[in-house]
Amino acid sequence: MELRDYVRLLRSYWAGVLGLFLLGVAVAGGWSLLQPKIYTAEASGYVAAQGATDLGTSMVGDQLAQSKVKSYLDIGTWRAVAEYAITDLKLSTTPEELVKQVSVSNPTNTVIIQVSASAATPEAARDLAQAWIRGIIAQIEQIEGADGKTPPVTVIPGDSARLPTAPSSPNIRLNLALGALIGLLLGFAYAVIRDRVDQHIRSAEQVERVTGVAVVGALPLEPALVKSPTVLASDDVRAHTKLAAVGEALRGLRTNLQYMSVDDPPQAIVVTSPLPGDGKSFTAANLAMTIAASDRPVVLIDGDLRRPMVATLFNLPNDAGLSDVLAGRARVEDVLQPVSPDYPLSVLAAGPVPPNPSEILGSERMRQLIAHLSQQALVIIDSPPVLPVTDAAVLSTRADGALLVVSTGRTTFDQLDAALDLMEKAKAKTLGIVLNRVPTSGSGAVRYGYQYSGDYYASHPRHGVVEAK
Repeated sequence: MELRDYVRLLRSYWAGVLGLFLLGVAVAGGWSLLQPKIYTAEASGYVAAQGATDLGTSMVGDQLAQSKVKSYLDIGTWRAVAEYAITDLKLSTTPEELVKQVSVSNPTNTVIIQVSASAATPEAARDLAQAWIRGIIAQIEQIEGADGKTPPVTVIPGDSARLPTAPSSPNIRLNLALGALIGLLLGFAYAVIRDRVDQHIRSAEQVERVTGVAVVGALPLEPALVKSPTVLASDDVRAHTKLAAVGEALRGLRTNLQYMSVDDPPQAIVVTSPLPGDGKSFTAANLAMTIAASDRPVVLIDGDLRRPMVATLFNLPNDAGLSDVLAGRARVEDVLQPVSPDYPLSVLAAGPVPPNPSEILGSERMRQLIAHLSQQALVIIDSPPVLPVTDAAVLSTRADGALLVVSTGRTTFDQLDAALDLMEKAKAKTLGIVLNRVPTSGSGAVRYGYQYSGDYYASHPRHGVVEAK
C-alpha cells in the first residue's frame, strides 16, 4: 500500500479511527485517574577522603573515594539501612517493603551517591530520602570505623531533599500520549481490516485490478434518481444543477463507447448487471438518450421480458413490443415508438411477458432483429440481470458485447466475478464495467475518487468522465 492508500483509508473510515483514538485517550485518562499518586524526592551524599593535607594525598584520596563509591551503592540497599529509616521516621512497614520504595545510584564519573525515594505524600518522600542518606552514612561509619580508627572515607550529606510539587506517578501526559498513539494505531488497523474484509466494490482501481476489465464509466449518486429513476433530457440537465454531474458522466460514457474500437465500433450493446437493483435500466435508457442527443440514431430495446422497465421510464405504452415481433405477431416498424421529435431515439418495448424468455431471446429471430436494426442505428438492449437468469448471457451473444452495471457499495466482488464468469462461459464479450451510484460528497467521494460541487464535476480521466465547468 502507498501513502495515498493509507490517506484514503483514513478519510474513508475516519469515524471509526476517530472513535478508537478518543477511546484510547479516554481509557488512558481514566486509568491514570484511578492510579494512586506517588511522589518522588531526591537526596544526595558526597563521598570524600579524610586527612588530605596536600595535592598528593588529595589525589590519592579521590581515587580511594571513587573506588569506595561502588561499594557504598550496595550498602544503600541493605536491610540495615531500611531498619534505620523505619526507626528514624517511626514507620509501620517492613524493611523489605521499604527497600522497594528507594533507589540508589551513582552518576557516571562522580563520587556522588544519589537517593530517590517514593511515597504517597510529598512530605513522606522528602523525609524518606533524607533518612536513607543518614542510614547509609551510619552504616558506612560503622563499617569503616570498626577498629576504632578514623575512617579514611566518609559520606558528607548534600543538599536536603526538596519537597515534590507534583506526583511522579502516574505521568498523565505520557499516559495520554501513549493512549492516543495506541488508539490511533488501533484505528488504522481497524481501517485496514475493514478495507480488506469489505468485499463490496469501492473504486474503479479495485475493479480493474481484480477483474482485468476496464471501467468505462461512473455515474454519480443522486438520491432523487435512486428513489424515482427517470430519463434525463439535455434540457433537464441544464435546468437542474444537481443533475449536471449525472449528465456529464453519461456524456463521458458515450465518449468512451465511441472510442472503444475505432475500426469496428459496437453497433449492438447489451446493458445488464449482476443482480436486480443495480440501475441497469436507468443506465441503458439514459445512455440511449445521451447518444441520441448527439444526433446519432438509437434504438433502445427492452430485452427484460421478465420485469420490463423501459416503457415505464419513457412513459410509453407496453401493450406491444419485442415479444410480439419475435412471436411473429407484429412487424418491428409497427411497434417501434419514437420518444421525441427532438431526438433520433426509438424504443422497442418488451410487450406481453412470454412464458419462455430465455428461448425467445436466444432465438435466430432475435439475432436477425438485432442485425436488422443495427444497420440503421445503434442498438442498446436492456436485459435481465446475469446471476438470477441466463437471459443476459444468451442475449449478449447476439450482440457485439455487454456493459455490466454495478452498484458501488452494494455489489460485491464475488457477485461481479460470478457474472463475468457466466458471460465468459456463454462466450459473450464484456465491453466494460459501469460504476453506478458513486458518492459525490463526504468521505465516500474521496474513497471513490469523485468530487462534485455546484456546477463542477471532476473525475479521473481514465474512467472516461471528463472535467467540465
